[in-house]
Amino acid sequence: MCQPIGVSAESSAPPVCVLGLGLIGGSLLRAAAAAGRPAWGWNRSAESAEQARDDGYDADTDLRAALVRARDQDAIVVIAVPEPALDSVLDRIGEYAPDCTLTDVVSVKGSVLAAVRRHGLADRFVGGHPMAGTAESGWPAGDVDLFRGAVWVVAAEDDTDPDDWTRVARLALDCGSVVVPAGADEHDSAVARISHLPHLLAEALAVTAAAGGDLALALAAGSYRDGTRVAGTAPALVRAMCEANAQALTVALDEALALLTEARRVLAETGGTEALVEAGHAARGRYDNLDRWEISDAAIGAPGWPQALRDAGRRGGVIRAL
Repeated sequence: MCQPIGVSAESSAPPVCVLGLGLIGGSLLRAAAAAGRPAWGWNRSAESAEQARDDGYDADTDLRAALVRARDQDAIVVIAVPEPALDSVLDRIGEYAPDCTLTDVVSVKGSVLAAVRRHGLADRFVGGHPMAGTAESGWPAGDVDLFRGAVWVVAAEDDTDPDDWTRVARLALDCGSVVVPAGADEHDSAVARISHLPHLLAEALAVTAAAGGDLALALAAGSYRDGTRVAGTAPALVRAMCEANAQALTVALDEALALLTEARRVLAETGGTEALVEAGHAARGRYDNLDRWEISDAAIGAPGWPQALRDAGRRGGVIRAL
């Protein structure tokens, strides 16, 4: 039975099977276990699986066994592998656990949704993206509190199953996040601006500073450190998320380049920087003062519920409890 927001429909939380034990997947396995859920993980690398076991977690390199267990226990299967590995993992899910609630933590939603549909798994799929991370990677980088207080996008498409959506949203809440509902396309447009573009700008800033030689790097302090933090992320991971969102990222990059080009023109002609600096300060203030209001009046499963949730998320609404 579908319930209004704020009313629980489950007496016990379902188990969680995490496929991929890097920073995000490893943190999710830790957080799900800490929330009292039965949780196990799979990783292709034997080293990461062994590290997880050494830390007291249930992990293996046998993907078939992990998925059969998920099928037998009606677990939520969480895809936490890099985008290039997605198709091969979906093949195995389709073979061994096609009827499980399926979600992901990949940073791009449109391409993941398209892949899930190609594999015939869309009926139980709910896209997800926790907006949390560090520049580190691998199982040792994981943190049980990584998602605490973070935003977790839970995709609400027109054909999303309401019970599966509720299951995935509850998992995000159990990990300490607040849930923001969104559609795949609008999610990708948004993260191109606030995640993928910052990665490219950080790379450009790092390269520009290094071109100034050791003196420039020796003088670098807070603004350089903060502006280039994500340039410390493994290049393969940055490439995977940026290239998977190429269309939306190109739009955001064009807008940033237009701002910088105009700023350069004005600086060269007048010596001034007022327009860009004032606009940037105002935009940052809008972020600092954003009102994340509680979505409390949507009934999951009622007619038009995905559209209602997407509209609320678009206007700054969040879900803090179900």
